[in-house]
Amino acid sequence: MGKITGFLEQARISQSYDSAESRVKHYKEFVHILKDEDASLQGARCMDCGIPFCHNGCPVNNIIPDFNDLVYLKDWEGAYRTLSLTNNFPEFTGRICPAPCEAACVLNINGDAVGIKSIEQAIVEKAFSEDWVAPRIPAVKTGKKVAVVGSGPAGMAAAQQLARAGHDVTLFEKNSRIGGLLRYGIPDFKLEKHIIDRRMAQMQAEGVTFKTNVTVGSGDYVAGVTNTSTEHISADELKAQFDAVILSIGSETPRDLPVPGRELKGVHYALEWLIPQNHEVAGDAPNPINAKGKHVLVIGGGDTGADCVGTANRHGAASITQIEVMPKPVEQEDKSATSVWPYWPMKLRTSTSHDEGCIRDWAIATKSFEGTKGQVEVAKAVRVEWQGGKMTEVAGSEFDIKADLVLLAMGFTNPMQSVLDAFGVHKDARNNAQANTEGEFAYKTNVEGVFVAGDVRRGQSLVVWAIREGRQAARAVDVYLMGRSDLAS
Repeated sequence: MGKITGFLEQARISQSYDSAESRVKHYKEFVHILKDEDASLQGARCMDCGIPFCHNGCPVNNIIPDFNDLVYLKDWEGAYRTLSLTNNFPEFTGRICPAPCEAACVLNINGDAVGIKSIEQAIVEKAFSEDWVAPRIPAVKTGKKVAVVGSGPAGMAAAQQLARAGHDVTLFEKNSRIGGLLRYGIPDFKLEKHIIDRRMAQMQAEGVTFKTNVTVGSGDYVAGVTNTSTEHISADELKAQFDAVILSIGSETPRDLPVPGRELKGVHYALEWLIPQNHEVAGDAPNPINAKGKHVLVIGGGDTGADCVGTANRHGAASITQIEVMPKPVEQEDKSATSVWPYWPMKLRTSTSHDEGCIRDWAIATKSFEGTKGQVEVAKAVRVEWQGGKMTEVAGSEFDIKADLVLLAMGFTNPMQSVLDAFGVHKDARNNAQANTEGEFAYKTNVEGVFVAGDVRRGQSLVVWAIREGRQAARAVDVYLMGRSDLAS
């Protein structure tokens, strides 16, 4: 490392934000990218730890110590080249990844981890500003055709890698724009959509063909899954037209809350609200669900729930309450416990959306919804206790939560079964597509020429895991088509 004692001399430098009062007035990003000098100082903190656990903690295995050192030395182009070896889209992960690499940082054992995520974002934004992010045109075309179904991060990564290997790649999306939940599930204040568009331009120059508003399979979609398609292609047609198919359709089936009153107006899946909001921000039709002046109840304590909180603040909600059925996590993990580092710690996480205004509560179960004239007005709730993994209600703890807009943000259960059934893909016990990730048949399903990658295989997960699986599935398809592959995984 260029600065052996940097971690002793320099404290962590965190990114700054616009004030909560100003940022709730718009949907633009509000996190400030590190200045060059601050990023260099942050890179100097990366210690000569011998075993870079951060590298293993990162699902795409970013070569973190190397690009940290290059940023410290102000070799920004070298840092970008190193970063792009393992990550197709650091502009996505630098914004929305929870940074398991930082949890695994050796400095995190008894201090503050290196700000790896902020350095990653600084590198890729410098690269775009300096025009280092250029199309990688294959020298030779293979004549092989690959269809990628689903344009989220797994599909985008797979498509880009296969195009760079010389294959003719077509990326299919059932909605009107490319990006999957990057485009429609994540609010613009966390990821502005021009970030996706500029990467799409590179992919198009590399030879990827984008086809939107196309349903693949039977077209039988369950409630809560958005589909704006105007065209349809069957699984058999796709298999006949392409030499290989990758299904990267994500895990979109929302978890429901089947309690009395679920049918009342004002009770919605989270994405039934977030997706139209992203459409509105993009200049499409207004969001038909407006939270202005309403008492909003968000059920579910994960990232989707936090996105609902941030969006409700921007609508001007009268109040926002977020509840979670699990107990409240500890505010600070015990770093001395051998079971914690370098693994992802279970602790209380407060997002920027929560800082904008929200009442949070834990260990609460929703019993029913009630209202008049078919409109929800109240959620009936009860406090619960957890013992031995089992939940019991606390006697006499029933209470009401005023709510005229309820958003169910309890996660996603499995991919669209109709798509898997149309292809005849075998499923695991959780109704995800069944495929191994190692060996001769990595990411290959039971159907000849059909592969899977991302949440469709592993279940609801992180963007960075989707990128990893997309890259690895691309290599597996390249081997399947050509007998060998020069693609990195």
